Amino acid sequence: MTEQSVYDSPGPLRRVVRAAPRTAAAPVQERPSEEKMSFWATLDKPLLIIVGLLVVIGSMMVFSTTFNWSLESRGSSTAIFLQDHMRNVVLAVAAMAFFTIVDYRFWKRFSPLLLLITLGALIAVWAFGDDVFNARRSLVGGRLQPSELAEFTVVFYMAAWLSARNTRVDSLLYGLIPFGVLIGLLVVPIALQPDLSSAVVIVTTAVTMYFLAGARVWHFVVVGIVGLLAAVMVLQTNPTAQVRVTEYLQGLSDPTEAGDHIQGAIIAFVNGGWFGMGLGQGTQKFNNALPAPHTDSIFAVIGEELGVVGAAFVVLLFVAFVVRGFQIARRSNDSFGALLAMGFTVWVAIQALLNIAVMTNVIPASGLPLPFISYGGSALLVLMMGVGLMLSVSRVATLRQNTAKRRSSGATTDWGWGNRRARLSRTSRSGSAAQVRRRS
Repeated sequence: MTEQSVYDSPGPLRRVVRAAPRTAAAPVQERPSEEKMSFWATLDKPLLIIVGLLVVIGSMMVFSTTFNWSLESRGSSTAIFLQDHMRNVVLAVAAMAFFTIVDYRFWKRFSPLLLLITLGALIAVWAFGDDVFNARRSLVGGRLQPSELAEFTVVFYMAAWLSARNTRVDSLLYGLIPFGVLIGLLVVPIALQPDLSSAVVIVTTAVTMYFLAGARVWHFVVVGIVGLLAAVMVLQTNPTAQVRVTEYLQGLSDPTEAGDHIQGAIIAFVNGGWFGMGLGQGTQKFNNALPAPHTDSIFAVIGEELGVVGAAFVVLLFVAFVVRGFQIARRSNDSFGALLAMGFTVWVAIQALLNIAVMTNVIPASGLPLPFISYGGSALLVLMMGVGLMLSVSRVATLRQNTAKRRSSGATTDWGWGNRRARLSRTSRSGSAAQVRRRS
């Protein structure tokens, strides 16, 4: 068939010729969506599962350790659990969701204000706080403990300060001295309450963040010497600390010579065995055989009622939390987010480690609760706020990675005009017609 006959052919053949360029073109591709990922898609599922399991286990153990107390004080075995603890859980989860939704970088500008509020609360406790167990640590009838807010504040402020452009961590004048002043402002009022356990948590968390941010080794030596001198001073002036250290040393050589707190914890673990006596069936939580079973001693109750297996599962959850926290810190796109995630991870790890170490007589007794598990409103609130900020760091990193993938895929594809069809040049059209003529 000649070229003339092709173009003089009837309509059907002409339609075939005109359709030839479309068959030779590449398949139509759609432009990647520029819409943001859904909120659920950006959440860090492993961290949510870990924290959720810890809070659920904590709620079970809080009910187990408070039902008798609630029955005696309020006439109902569920009053404390439902009216107090579950209220605290709901408020804490709401705070976590709020800080997850809001970009964590938005809060950086408020770090000085948060520090001032915390210092004001610590001064208010010293001036007119509530006296409980020979210590003045709380406000509003024991419902608010500013020392727990101070633990949150030191992580947040340290992350903001260490990530600032003009901060020189390796400098004596602009690094170590400001660091010492900051820690002193928070620790001294807390130590005077006295609340030595919270002071240890704050110092340990801050020092860890400081050196992970790049401080020099000789800075660490100086901080260590100062800390040792402060510990000696506390032992010389604080009778409670002297008694706890003495009981701890006696318990190392002979467990029967340890303090009542440690002996009660040892009995609880022995009663529990490998698989425990069953939820709610423990006996050490009654009649003050185990002091503060719903807060400081709750891990011993876990060992008695859930056994070594249950206690080991809780420990594994904290290990998983630490691993996931550092993974989030590594994924962060800025130093503030990395330090924030790392700081909150270290904070939780130190609290959990110290509480479990006390219950197993590894270190002297302290008054620290077990994170996410022990009963307490302000403690759970600040912990979940920290988790919300960690989730926000993870969300921002996920969104940025998704944007980078879209840009890389869009840079290698010609998406054509607004109708999203592949655009064909006139040369390709004439080339396709020539191919049809040659085939003819």
